[in-house]
Amino acid sequence: MSTSCAISCSELELPSVHVATPCFVIFEDRVRHNLSATVKACGGVHRLMPHVKTHRAPWIVELLLSQGVEAFKCATPAEVELVLAAGATHVTWAYPSANPVAIQRVVQGARNHAQARLVGLVDSDRGLELWRNALAEAPSGVRLRVDLDPGMGRTGVAMSHEALRLARAVHRLGRFAGWHVYDGHIHGDRPERGRQVAALSERIAGLQASLRAEGIVGDVIAGGSYTFDLWPRDDVRYVAPGSWTYSSAQHDSELADLDWRPAAFVLTTVLSTRGGTATLDAGSKAISPDKPVAERFRWERRIVLMSEEHSVVEAEDLSVGDRVYLLPQHACTTAYLYDVAWVKTAQGRWEYRRQLGSAR
Repeated sequence: MSTSCAISCSELELPSVHVATPCFVIFEDRVRHNLSATVKACGGVHRLMPHVKTHRAPWIVELLLSQGVEAFKCATPAEVELVLAAGATHVTWAYPSANPVAIQRVVQGARNHAQARLVGLVDSDRGLELWRNALAEAPSGVRLRVDLDPGMGRTGVAMSHEALRLARAVHRLGRFAGWHVYDGHIHGDRPERGRQVAALSERIAGLQASLRAEGIVGDVIAGGSYTFDLWPRDDVRYVAPGSWTYSSAQHDSELADLDWRPAAFVLTTVLSTRGGTATLDAGSKAISPDKPVAERFRWERRIVLMSEEHSVVEAEDLSVGDRVYLLPQHACTTAYLYDVAWVKTAQGRWEYRRQLGSAR
């Protein structure tokens, strides 16, 4: 049987043994390359706060710790628990929850790892009230950041007197860590992104100046994949780019200047061929379920249709039994679909490694 790759990357090795497909495949040397490129772009490993949701893999957390990464950003309580168990001592739960069960779960994680600094987010009085109740029995290392809305319209308090009022309230609890701002709505070319970041940076600097005048000190976490290297190093303590770990078809096309290499693929098998099409055993349950069907993975021709377990693609050169690598358009939501990955290690071995899958 022949093998194929849906991207122009003939250097990618397929597993020497047959594995059940669809299968999530990671190339560790590419992850290491992406770390080096990201550290260079952001101004040093001390400034990097990787987002765990992009990979959800304990072994990657351990790898990053070994390379000097000190701080991590998480989206769910399960990710917080994963990172703490891997040995991280600075973890931010970047989600302004208003659910008391979730908040208590994260605080319990802090109690189980008393040496760690754990930081949560608030963007409302109700959220702060729930945290205030939970903090009564929380270790002194638990802090809170005020989440700011930079115009994305998802979470965060407006960059106004309301943000200052909330920050003062957190300070009165003795738990103020600073600000958090995620600007995932900023795209466009690099000059346009730079202009938008500069405008946001100026507004945050104003908030910071107001607090300093009152003797309130905190730092800033900012940035996503499209802006992390644009935020001023003197004003922003941590930047938190997203999908750099594995990169993706989207970032490979739109952020080529960062020199990220796609590191995560879905290995699929051709089940059937007919009339210029091939049916693959990777459907919506296997790859980028948050993207339109025609954009879920890179394909030189047309993705005809996709069901839960299958995709039909235009292809003239595939045969039944061929194995094909698919490059996800969104690696984060693809990683979320798998609790195990088949990894080509930096030493050249193939081995299974566990990851969090869809646990929340």
